[in-house]
Amino acid sequence: MSHSRSEEDQILRFDVDESEAGKRLDAVIAAKDDRFSRSRFKSLIKDGQVSLATSDQPDRTIDEPNHRVNAGDRITVTLPPAEDPTPLGEDIPLDVVFEDDDLIVINKPAGLVVHPAAGNWTGTLVNALIHHCGESLSGIGGVRRPGIVHRLDKETSGLLVVAKTDAAHKGLSEQFADHGRNGPLTRAYQALVWGELRNKKGTIDTQIGRAPHNRLRQKVLKAGGRQAITHYQVLEEFGVGDVIASRVECRLETGRTHQIRVHMAHIGHPLIGDLEYGQGFKSKLNKLPEDLACSIENRGRQSLHAGELGFAHPISGEEMSFQSEMPSDLNTITEALQKI
Repeated sequence: MSHSRSEEDQILRFDVDESEAGKRLDAVIAAKDDRFSRSRFKSLIKDGQVSLATSDQPDRTIDEPNHRVNAGDRITVTLPPAEDPTPLGEDIPLDVVFEDDDLIVINKPAGLVVHPAAGNWTGTLVNALIHHCGESLSGIGGVRRPGIVHRLDKETSGLLVVAKTDAAHKGLSEQFADHGRNGPLTRAYQALVWGELRNKKGTIDTQIGRAPHNRLRQKVLKAGGRQAITHYQVLEEFGVGDVIASRVECRLETGRTHQIRVHMAHIGHPLIGDLEYGQGFKSKLNKLPEDLACSIENRGRQSLHAGELGFAHPISGEEMSFQSEMPSDLNTITEALQKI
């Protein structure tokens, strides 16, 4: 196999060997250069950026990703410069825990939306990262943008890893898709929930999908959802005699939308302050001191913090682990609960 690249004009050239004969064009290219995803190469092929020369035919453009190659074919791929990002960058302060040429780990505050969407086109983590990272974003999918591989709800705080290159995005995405079953990926959250859990340690294994009558909510379903697995352990209980609330560690084996919030509500212990899934527990506030009850109501967010994140560096393979202490607002609630 030969592989040459001109840094100036971003040209990749590959020769097809005997073992690759008969395979799809996009699959062959992706196997030869693992810095980019197969979907990225598929887009380049469809955009007319890939040509192929055979022993009896000169270079010709191939725009079908499923084109079958033959031994001896020479593939040429043109990588156009990364397009400027949409949306634009914004100077929003970030708590950077770690950063290198390939990825960045952020300690996200509550209230910050991760990705632009309807109702939140500006002021998001993506806007902030585009501004912060600048030219170090190498063009994920052909656009100079950060690669989001997992998300935290707007009102959930804590650790989040984001790719800066196509290769890092590909490697991290594979780890999150595998849910840590065959690698070091770990995600642990601290949650403050209502009530006393009968089982102090356990696993919640259900199907989660959109609620039939409210597409913005998630719900445990008997059938038709996606498997969701949460491992939990009670770390602390609050209240003498009558346990009013508990501090729980939740470790994700899957990563469904609102998974912890839905699962804890499903077993009868919704997160304190969760207006979406814990409405039925607002009466619990009456059992708390007035100042604590007001503090919980005024915070306007669920008591959930992503405090631990571990993964293998997608380029070096080094195992990395990060921890984040509970933020001040949740610490204040915890300390007040300890005094009950």
